[in-house]
Formats: sequence, C-alpha cells, structure tokens
Amino acid sequence: MNHHSTPSVPLDSSEYRELIRKRLKKQQAFNRYLGVWSGVSILLLLIWFFTTPGGYFWPMWPILGMGIGAFFQWRAAYGPVAQKEITEADIDAEIQRIKEQS
Repeated sequence: MNHHSTPSVPLDSSEYRELIRKRLKKQQAFNRYLGVWSGVSILLLLIWFFTTPGGYFWPMWPILGMGIGAFFQWRAAYGPVAQKEITEADIDAEIQRIKEQS
C-alpha cells in the first residue's frame, strides 16, 4: 500500500492539476499575507515610536493577532493539512464506512 501523501489520481488528470492549482493559490495568498503583515507591523511600530516611545507597547497585540493568522495560513499552504487533500477514494471509503455502520 502506498503511504505517501500524494493523491491517488494519475499525475496527468485534471483532478490532480486542480489540487495543485488550489495549493499554489494558498501558497501565493500566504506570501502576500506575509508582506501585508510586515508592512502593517512596521507602520504600527513607527506610530508607537513617534507617539509614545517607551510607553505601553500596544503594537504587540495586532502584530500577535496577525501572527496567529499567518500561522494558520502557513499551515493551510505548506503544513501537514495542505498535504492531505480529499480525493474520490476518500469519499468512496467514507460512503463504504457509513454503509457498514447501517
């Protein structure tokens, strides 16, 4: 049995190409998000520095919040979740499991 994370469809199939297209879009969106996160973080740091240097470091909260979002986008684009796409074989196996329980 093949235990690799590649889908169980032929390499030249349109389904496989669509899975790859979706993954590449997720990766592209993640990379754009990193740019936005960096830009917003720098802007917030500059605002803090020029208005209340040495005061309460409030930029940590939006930077942290966006960082959590970045983690989940990374995970969807590159992490273990991205490696397991639902295939027709997965759907067939789930249908069979439900039939056996009935």
